[in-house]
Amino acid sequence: MSTYTEVLLAKRPEPGQIKAEVFDVVQKEIPSAGPGQILIKQTHMSMDPAMIGWMNPDPESYIPPVAIGEVMRSSGLAEVVESNHPDFAVGDKVRGMTGWAEYILTDGQGLSKVQPGLDPETLLSVFALPGLTATQGLYGFGEPKAGQTIVVSGAAGSVGSIVGQLAKADGLNVIGVAGSDEKCDWIKNELGFDAAINYKTDDIAAKLAEYAPKGIDIYFENTGGPVQDYVYEKMNAHGLIIVCGMIADYGKEIPSPGPNWIPVIKKRLRIQGFAMPDHFGDVPKLLEKLTPYVMQGKIKYRSHVLEGLESAVDGINLFFTGGNKGKLIIKL
Repeated sequence: MSTYTEVLLAKRPEPGQIKAEVFDVVQKEIPSAGPGQILIKQTHMSMDPAMIGWMNPDPESYIPPVAIGEVMRSSGLAEVVESNHPDFAVGDKVRGMTGWAEYILTDGQGLSKVQPGLDPETLLSVFALPGLTATQGLYGFGEPKAGQTIVVSGAAGSVGSIVGQLAKADGLNVIGVAGSDEKCDWIKNELGFDAAINYKTDDIAAKLAEYAPKGIDIYFENTGGPVQDYVYEKMNAHGLIIVCGMIADYGKEIPSPGPNWIPVIKKRLRIQGFAMPDHFGDVPKLLEKLTPYVMQGKIKYRSHVLEGLESAVDGINLFFTGGNKGKLIIKL
């Protein structure tokens, strides 16, 4: 009997870093494809901060939580190893919501074939959730213009790094906020950001005054935390705040209080929260927007690859510590 590994959500996590006991690693017999089904073998799994939210039983979330006893949710790349489906052949490379599993039996719904010639790390780091999220967030809710100033938190992360590069390519003054000197050096000297702020060691207010003397027009929020208050105070009239993530609060029992709303009135600010599942129908349009930047060499990335499915159990905590350098990927 041949078996494979799945990782199930065994219990809801407590506030703080996620303990291994939250998951249940199980072995199952590899199934066979039935009529209209395909069996896929996952090769690369995407790790995303959104997973932390999916584990919590929030009835108001934009997507139902992962049920207890269910395979932990994730997206990934896979290869068809058995097919009884007219649209998929053995050897096809596919992507979609795969879950924390080495093999997945499916009817193919939600899966799409991968264009040949793109390596897995490029696909997951640029053309999957990070690139789509960055493109939707930056262009879907505003019209960034040359000469404007944008601040990106989590700027060395998979989404933030692409947001900053897109904005820079469009002629904006780009200020990135990250959590180490190494990350600040990378976004400034490798990705071309105009300035970088280490929120752990720099005087954030002083750095913003230096790098954004005329104020801030767009704030792309990926992390929350103290930087949020400093940027908020520097926003220009009619500025735009795009709220993509709040990793600083994901592990807290009680979220941090937000800034006072009086400046929203005085400065007529727009604040836009979003989640990508609302925009999956726009993926072709988003890729059409993103691809030319990539083809012109204006988008660089780096990936942080862990080996083996079970490495995801501890690897998810890298989002809390900032220990990942680039897009976090599990290679199966």
